[in-house]
Amino acid sequence: MAGERQNVIEDEVNKLLKAGYIKEIQYPQWLTNVVIVKKASEKMRMYVDFQTLNRACPKDTYPLPRIDAMVDRTFEYEVMSFLDAFSGYHQIRMVKEDEEKIAFITDFGTYCYNVMPFGLKNAGATYQHVNGLRGRNLEAYVDDILVKSKSMKEHLVDLKETLNTLRSFNLKLNPAKCTFGATS
Repeated sequence: MAGERQNVIEDEVNKLLKAGYIKEIQYPQWLTNVVIVKKASEKMRMYVDFQTLNRACPKDTYPLPRIDAMVDRTFEYEVMSFLDAFSGYHQIRMVKEDEEKIAFITDFGTYCYNVMPFGLKNAGATYQHVNGLRGRNLEAYVDDILVKSKSMKEHLVDLKETLNTLRSFNLKLNPAKCTFGATS
C-alpha cells in the first residue's frame, strides 16, 4: 500500500509539474500535507489537505448562483450550448505573493501551486468572480457555462460572442464535456 501511495503522489506531482501548475520551492510560509483518497472506482487520488489554511482564511461571500434559478431562466429559450472550462480552477493564476501559502510537502519535495488549486475555501467564489460572464444569453456556475438563445440564428451569434469573450480571458474549454446547439 505504501509503495502504491507513493506512486500515486509521484505521478500526480509529475503531471502537475509538466502542466506548469506547480513548482518546487524551499522555505514556504505555510506547509500542507497531501492525502490519498480511494475513490468509488477503487482508483486512488492525491489531494492537498488545505483544512488548516482554510480555517485561517475569511470566507468570500460572493454568491454562487442558485441552480434552480438558472434552470428557471432557460424557460423561453429554444437552443442551448453547455460549455465546460477545461480544468477550470487551474486556469486562474495565483497572486505571486500567495503562491507559497499553498505549499505542500511530499516524500520527494516541497511544491507550491502557481494556479488556483481545488480545495481552497474560496476557490468557487474566486472562480465565479473571474468568470463574471453574465449576460442576457449566458449563465455561469463555477466552470460550467450555459449559452441560451431563442433561435438557432441568434444562437450562432451568441455562441460566437461567448467564445470570443472566453478567448479574450484566455479561458479554454474541454470539448469532450461541451454540448453545442441542444434544442429544448
